[in-house]
Amino acid sequence: MRTIIIDDEEKARKTIISFLQLNCSDVEIIAQADSVQNGIKVIKEHKPELVFLDINLPDGTGFDILNALDSIQFKLIFVTAYEEYAIKAFKFSALDYLLKPINPQELVQSVEKARKSIDQETFDVKYKTFIANYSNQSNTDKKLVLKTSESIFMIDIKDIIRCEADGGYTTFFLNDGRKILVSKNLKEYEDILLEYNFFRPHNSHLVNLNYMLSFEKRDGGTIIMKDKSAVPVATRRKDDLMNRFENMM
Repeated sequence: MRTIIIDDEEKARKTIISFLQLNCSDVEIIAQADSVQNGIKVIKEHKPELVFLDINLPDGTGFDILNALDSIQFKLIFVTAYEEYAIKAFKFSALDYLLKPINPQELVQSVEKARKSIDQETFDVKYKTFIANYSNQSNTDKKLVLKTSESIFMIDIKDIIRCEADGGYTTFFLNDGRKILVSKNLKEYEDILLEYNFFRPHNSHLVNLNYMLSFEKRDGGTIIMKDKSAVPVATRRKDDLMNRFENMM
């Protein structure tokens, strides 16, 4: 893959190049850039297949580069120093990113994902989701990308009633009646959604407490949701649920 690295830190560029030379022999570095203006120039001139793009640049951001292009016809791996809002936004959108200092194993994994990555339409949905979440740094109106075998969806977090696990798959139940099955396990979504008033009462279930109608104590405990579904509560998680109720009051 013909590759460009855009990062204002020379050390970071050299690190990426070194790791690529050691681990990804089919990746060819065709240009480098250290600013927004230079980044736009080398992309238009060289037409790369893969770009490593730093978010924070001296004269703007990596997003300024993308916005200046007529279209994005290359695979993209973002590179960033730790920034809480950016990392959360990446997780919600399912876009690929590397965190500085760069781990060589994670870099190789990102390159492999880029090789196998999907069509431009899917990238556009992911990127729009990322920008929406990154621009909105409050906990309201967050969006999540869900990819099925046939489609890709950008949904509002507030529209999720509950999630149910089935092996390595997760089904999302939305407030408009839709069910979306994705090939990721429930744990991945638990890590993202817990701070948005979601609770995992059982290994197979994750619920949005904003949609809870009642809690029935008999038979170990059951949460009744607004879609009339009944979600079991594991005995060991009953006390945690009671504590959540007290904090909500």
